[in-house]
Amino acid sequence: MPITKQLYELQEFDNDIESTSQTLVLKTGQLGRRDTLDAAQSTLDAAQKRLADLKHARRDTEGQVDDILSKIEAAEKQLYGGTIKNPKELSNLQHEITNLKNLNDPLENKVLDIIEQVEETEQQVTALIKDYAGLEDEWGKQQTQLAADIELLKKVLSGLREKRRQLVEQIDDAAVALYEKVRQQKKQAVARVEQGICQTCRISLSASALQRARSGQPILCGSCGRILFIA
Repeated sequence: MPITKQLYELQEFDNDIESTSQTLVLKTGQLGRRDTLDAAQSTLDAAQKRLADLKHARRDTEGQVDDILSKIEAAEKQLYGGTIKNPKELSNLQHEITNLKNLNDPLENKVLDIIEQVEETEQQVTALIKDYAGLEDEWGKQQTQLAADIELLKKVLSGLREKRRQLVEQIDDAAVALYEKVRQQKKQAVARVEQGICQTCRISLSASALQRARSGQPILCGSCGRILFIA
C-alpha cells in the first residue's frame, strides 16, 4: 500500500478519534447534570412558599375578622341587652359598632381575595408537581441512556486507538514523523488530490508534483504545505 494512502487512513483514524473523544467529553459533562430539574424545583419551591404564605395570611386575617366579630357581638349585646340606659353610652356603643364593622368589611374582602389566590396557587402547585415528576422521569431515562452511550463511546474509542496503533506499526517511521509534524501545524496533515488539484487549498499542482505524488511517497503541497494523496 502506498505510504500516502496509509497516512490518509491514519488521518481518518485521528479524525474519528478526535470526534469520538469530543462526543465522549460532552456526554460525560452532561451525566449527572440537573439544570432543568433544579430550575423546575426552584419554581416549585417558590410556588409552595407562596402557597404557605397565603395560607398564613388567610389564617391571620380570619383571626382578625373573628376578633372584630366577637367585639361587635359583645357590643351589640350591651347595646340591645337593656342593661345600659345612658343615651351617651348607647351612642358611644353604636359608634364603636359602626367603626368595628367599617374595619371588618375590608378584612372580609381581603379574606375572600386570599382564598381565591390560595385556590389558584394550589392548582399551580399541583400542576408543577406533576410537571416535575414528568421531568424527573425523563431525566432518569436520559441519564440511563447517557451512561450507556458513554460506555459505548469508550469501547469505540479504545477500538479506534488500537487500529491506529496497528496502522502506525505498518508505516515508515520517517513518514509518521512527517505526518505528526504537519498535523501539529495544520491539524489536517493530508490533502486529497483530484483532477490535479489539491482539495484543501484548491491550487493546481505542477506536472512534476503530480508525478511525485503518484509515486505514493510523501511530498508536500507547495501552497498549503500538506502531504499530497492521490487515491
